[in-house]
Amino acid sequence: TLSQEQFRKLLLPLKEKKAVILALVDLFDFSGSVLPELDEIAGDNPVILAANKADLLPSQMGQNRAENWVRRELEYMDVKSIANIGGAVRLVSCKTGFGVSTMMEKAKSLAEELDCDIYIVGAANAGKSTLVNYLLDENNPDKKAAFVGKRRAGNANKYKGSVTTSPLPGTTLKFIKIELGGGRCVYDTPGLLIPGSLTERLTPEELKVVVPKKQVEPITFRVPSGKCVLVGGLAKIELIGDSKPFLFTFFVANEIKLHPTDSSKADDFTATHVGKMLKPPLEHGVERMKEIGEFEYHEIDIQGDGWKQAAADITLRGLGWVAVTGAGTAKVRIGIPKGIGVSVRPPLMPFDVWEATAKYTGGRAVRKSSKSRSGKRRKGVGRN
Repeated sequence: TLSQEQFRKLLLPLKEKKAVILALVDLFDFSGSVLPELDEIAGDNPVILAANKADLLPSQMGQNRAENWVRRELEYMDVKSIANIGGAVRLVSCKTGFGVSTMMEKAKSLAEELDCDIYIVGAANAGKSTLVNYLLDENNPDKKAAFVGKRRAGNANKYKGSVTTSPLPGTTLKFIKIELGGGRCVYDTPGLLIPGSLTERLTPEELKVVVPKKQVEPITFRVPSGKCVLVGGLAKIELIGDSKPFLFTFFVANEIKLHPTDSSKADDFTATHVGKMLKPPLEHGVERMKEIGEFEYHEIDIQGDGWKQAAADITLRGLGWVAVTGAGTAKVRIGIPKGIGVSVRPPLMPFDVWEATAKYTGGRAVRKSSKSRSGKRRKGVGRN
């Protein structure tokens, strides 16, 4: 991974030549994975924005709704290059391959039209390695059959002959080149660490807990003023002042332990249980929390939009988001390690709050049972 400055210097030559830019972002960490330099890198070249991890969204989320939300967010973030001729938004899963083939067909047809190659750009942890491995599988059926082993980032080199490293135009840094046939190539550029994301402060073991691998099961708590919900030992979301009770729906990896408690007891509870009942962090408790960063607090007022839909999402960069639902004004106080990005945005899943309402029974939060696709009732899913 590169610093932002090195990354910019490395990729800025792309705007001087014809190229198809495939920008990978993480739907679960949207603000923390959209490259701030995307417009600068792309110039007038077409940009296909691949919103990865679509398979992890709760099943009620419609594809069109998600794509429209992505477009609105890009507009809000002032990303203009998606409007370049040939630009598109695609929901994909680099892990399962959902949407990847149609996205690559679009990229290849643009590359044919412009007589150029395709360049994958994106933040570290957005899923670029997984996409590269998927493309290797698809473009090298013989190698795929010959290679036995778990497909993961470190195994790319097992495909001898299918991956070559080549310097980016105007630089000497090596990066991965995949031949697609017909004289077209895909280049995988180095991942960028975007400042203010929690993922850059966590250990590989902690990342396994925080980065979702399975479909996320949102969980909703009714939070009155003076109460809070602890997101492991990594964040504290509380309702303060004269706010009426609100619903907080958490969209975070299922392995993260959520714990509602009185705001006045939260610090003592955290000091006692962090690394055990409250995870992540995974070990060394309070000392590990200090390494990740002392908490700083942000206070946000959110105007409720009634009980039928969420009014806004509060995003915690690198961790996920919390949808806020209710009537009146919610005064929300967010505690999170110093320097980690917190922002408010229009809700990604405004209507799904009631699907995920939890009852809290002392040690665990239990989701309401809901219907599976076959129409049978499912049992609630608990989080200790």
